[in-house]
Amino acid sequence: MKRIIGMGVGVAYLGLAFIALRKASAGWATGFEDLGFWWTVIAVILTIAAGGALVGTWLHTSESES
Repeated sequence: MKRIIGMGVGVAYLGLAFIALRKASAGWATGFEDLGFWWTVIAVILTIAAGGALVGTWLHTSESES
């Protein structure tokens, strides 16, 4: 159950990162470079958090070999 919840959190963070990246793209396209930049920063931070959640969940819920 912990693995499902952890992976779900990771996927949710990836979804938020995708939304932030879409907002960044819209900001760059309309000439608002500041909005494009900061939404890109937010997307990168969310992607790092998603990677941490996914990898951490995988490592901490795997069966130990000992």
